[in-house]
Amino acid sequence: TSFSTYNGDHFGEIIWAEFASDTAIRDRYYESDATKNDTNVFTKITYKLNDQWLFFGDIQGRFISYETGGLTSDRITIDVDKSFSFFNPKAGITHRLNSGNSLYLSYARAHREPNRTDFENGVNRAEKLNDFELGWRFNKDAIRINTNLYYMHYKDQLVLTGAVDDVGAPIRATSGKSYRFGLEMDAYIPISSKFTWQPNLAVSSNKNVDFYAPINGTLTDLGKTDLAFSPELIAGNVLIYSPNDNFQLSILSKYIGKQVMGNLNSSVSTLDVLDSYFVTDLNASYVIRPKSVLKSITLTALVNNLFDLEYVSNGYYYTYDDTWSVPGVSTTIDGAGFYPQATRNFLIGVNLMF
Repeated sequence: TSFSTYNGDHFGEIIWAEFASDTAIRDRYYESDATKNDTNVFTKITYKLNDQWLFFGDIQGRFISYETGGLTSDRITIDVDKSFSFFNPKAGITHRLNSGNSLYLSYARAHREPNRTDFENGVNRAEKLNDFELGWRFNKDAIRINTNLYYMHYKDQLVLTGAVDDVGAPIRATSGKSYRFGLEMDAYIPISSKFTWQPNLAVSSNKNVDFYAPINGTLTDLGKTDLAFSPELIAGNVLIYSPNDNFQLSILSKYIGKQVMGNLNSSVSTLDVLDSYFVTDLNASYVIRPKSVLKSITLTALVNNLFDLEYVSNGYYYTYDDTWSVPGVSTTIDGAGFYPQATRNFLIGVNLMF
């Protein structure tokens, strides 16, 4: 059992004004308080039937209350007095096939409550998740392989809209029904006494099932659309060269597939698309072990974006209705911003252990 409480003031102070009127520096132009209480009651059980079968269960109850009142940073009144009661069970079974292989199957029910930013944007429903997972593990002769097939069915998922507020916090909305279905794999494979390979892969389909959005002044059923910021393919790779105990050289590569920053399936435009990218980093470390004073001196060097790629990894997307250009007609306009990442850059360091 655990209990936590949060009490905090939210406020903004005037730090500069061209026309100050009757205000002064450090006057507060908005203010509100907030109190969140979170009670967590849980129990776990593991039962080993024999060397081949293992059962486990987990039951959790969460009880949350959230209160806040006053003004937001937009000087809009906020008045929230909301309580949530969550029952989160989890159960699973593991079957050991032989000395190197095992299978597992699990089900979990989970919830997630809205945060303050969600409340400020009119979101007050909790996210509900049913998670089904089937996996295979291999561990033999220093080789480890993990695979996990999952299906996550959501109701009222707190999805990113792509938009950000006046302080850069992401704005979320609730999706009706949605799901995430995919396969995850990772492995540890010693190629030789000096080389080790650690690949990982995630392939998924992430969809809103019945997404509604205001388009051209009308609440429109967009049906099945892509979930924002959810690439269908992510792949990683680490190749490590260790000729001795003192020196290690690693090549780290990552591929992120194309993704969208909104949930509209480009029904307005294609501004919300982030292209796929592939980046590689190089990391080296050398350990010196003095005979006195210091236990070790570790020299490190990191080259990020080794091949000097120009790419964009994130951004924001928004829409608004133009009701003034043509009298009586509402036209949805969209916009986007992108965050380009650094080209080739370097980092060196020294770690002293006494």
